[in-house]
Amino acid sequence: MTHFQAFTKSFARACCRNYHVQTILPHPHQVFINHRGPDTRRNISGLLYDNLLRLGHRPFLDYRNMKAGEKLQEIINTAIRDCKVGVAVFSPRYCESFYCLHELALLMEYKKRVVPIFYNVKPSRLRVGDIYNGTGRRVSEKDLERFSRALEEAKDIVGLRFDSSRGYWSEFIRSASDAIIEQIDKNDDERI
Repeated sequence: MTHFQAFTKSFARACCRNYHVQTILPHPHQVFINHRGPDTRRNISGLLYDNLLRLGHRPFLDYRNMKAGEKLQEIINTAIRDCKVGVAVFSPRYCESFYCLHELALLMEYKKRVVPIFYNVKPSRLRVGDIYNGTGRRVSEKDLERFSRALEEAKDIVGLRFDSSRGYWSEFIRSASDAIIEQIDKNDDERI
């Protein structure tokens, strides 16, 4: 429970003991961070999540927002459907992950604003090959086409590039956060 939620419940109990009070909070996630965990969880994705949170935004990052016992696909699909902006953190082994490509395809199918980040990989090196789903079965041709279409669409969006051997982390995280916040603001402006 967030500090704000705890405060509103405490306030409601103290002031309105005889009334049922329902607080309406904004959706918990503005930004969905799509990434391949083993490649980026401890660096770029985690740092970006922390910085967006520090700036007062509500990012979703699977391992930071999910709890034991929750249904993985249900939570992730809902977070993607309801987010304002998607961030696709492409890494060298990103296209080997069924889950990464499925999430990317959902972001594109829901027509979300997407900020691509190419982390230690050139866009031209990203290709969908033979991949296997979570049960060890080869992904169907239909899914491969869906994933390829989403990947090509994402590569066609102006993105950010970061080479960890040459770049400055703090500078990049700041500029990536600024780009994401700009897309959140554009999304909000369109809804007015």
